[in-house]
Amino acid sequence: MSFSLGPRLDLRHSQSLVMTPQLRQAIKLLQSSNLEVVAFVEEELERNPLLERDETESAPAPEPEAAVPPVDFPSATADVHLDLHDTQNLYEATELPAAVRGQASGFEDDERGIDELAREHPRSLREELAEQARLTFGDAAERLIAGQLIALLDPAGRMLATDAAIAAAMGCAEETVAVVRRRMQRFEPVGLFCHSLSECLAAQLAEKNRLDPAMQALLDNLELLARRDLGALIRVCGVDAADLADMVAEIRRLDPKPGASYDDTPAPTLVPDVLMRRAQDEGWVLELNPETLPRILVNRGFHAQAHTAARNREERAYLAERLQSANWLVKSLEQRANTILKVAAEIVRRQDAFFRHGITHLRPLILRDVAEAVEMHESTVSRVTANKYIATPRGSFELKFFFTTAIAGTAGETFSAEAIRHRIRGMIDAEHPDEILSDDAIVDRLRTEGVDIARRTVAKYRDALRIPSSVQRKREKAVPVF
Repeated sequence: MSFSLGPRLDLRHSQSLVMTPQLRQAIKLLQSSNLEVVAFVEEELERNPLLERDETESAPAPEPEAAVPPVDFPSATADVHLDLHDTQNLYEATELPAAVRGQASGFEDDERGIDELAREHPRSLREELAEQARLTFGDAAERLIAGQLIALLDPAGRMLATDAAIAAAMGCAEETVAVVRRRMQRFEPVGLFCHSLSECLAAQLAEKNRLDPAMQALLDNLELLARRDLGALIRVCGVDAADLADMVAEIRRLDPKPGASYDDTPAPTLVPDVLMRRAQDEGWVLELNPETLPRILVNRGFHAQAHTAARNREERAYLAERLQSANWLVKSLEQRANTILKVAAEIVRRQDAFFRHGITHLRPLILRDVAEAVEMHESTVSRVTANKYIATPRGSFELKFFFTTAIAGTAGETFSAEAIRHRIRGMIDAEHPDEILSDDAIVDRLRTEGVDIARRTVAKYRDALRIPSSVQRKREKAVPVF
């Protein structure tokens, strides 16, 4: 047996998928929300001289030799009409509220006082506290400590750093920090600068002159209150059941997070990507939200002029690359819009009963069901539904909300897991204090309704809904004031 060594030429065929930068960017655009797409387009408008923003109300037909027709996404993504005549009942939900439009008026029509004008621009919590500190502390060292305490305050109004740590950092006595902090606990709102919930509630009760020994004992044993251990609380506080109920009711009227009421950061507004409304023939009409979609055009006239004036091959290559990038962006945005509408339309078609009758009619749905119907890959459907919201007559929902696992029924049918969770919550909310439902009792009721479900599944759904066990609920409902 012999071996020969030497050069040899072989021809092999193989297939591979190459992820080009443009393909990666197209995938990123597909899973981005409309607002993220707008931000990306703004960057491209700054980077690419051949892209222009169409700011006209309705883009006029451009000159053939100057530019291609502008890409108007509200018109390019025409309404997708779904014919759903097979439904039996009319939809009874109310329409989405119309946008509230304010009316401008001059100062001559403004009858508000100067105090009301000042409230339009409220000061932050730290500004309020800084002013109170200047009026309270005359000593410069105490004002310096007060300023440090204000800076260390967390959003709820709690002081996470210990007095010893603050004293060590500022080079002063720990008792001095403690004295300043105790005085600042009486600042408005009362209860700030405390290390614990018990201390916060105690400061508010002391301000009302209601911090007696029994109340202090209750504050020192809040863990017993959390467990609804009435017997232990009665023994610790030395009161009867009626007095304990009054004490608990008074604690409930206090503010456990006094600093949170001054949170002036507005909650982010949810901007839907898809708008849904009823059609006259009882179907649904879907369209992309025109307020969040950019309208852009490619200026071929400028490209022709620049190409003629190009002085060398590098400049012509740059213009060709910019034109290719601009055309790619327009095509990608059009494809993204059509894909979103196609997937959203299929979701609405399959979940029609939910939109007409409510959460109990939500059907089981997985990505594969929609992917097969729209002839796309599951990963594409997953990207389309990521970070996308749809505004419906029943509210705004993330598209992924409509994908739920199936729970088998006793008669062979299936139920949505989300609908079962809603049913479990409804049962528990309606239970009588003398007849608290155990997980086994919930299983029995669901099986009488045709749902084949295990006890551990009920317990898992109940925990996900943050509903305590039947033992804990029995304690809570035994004394309504809790």
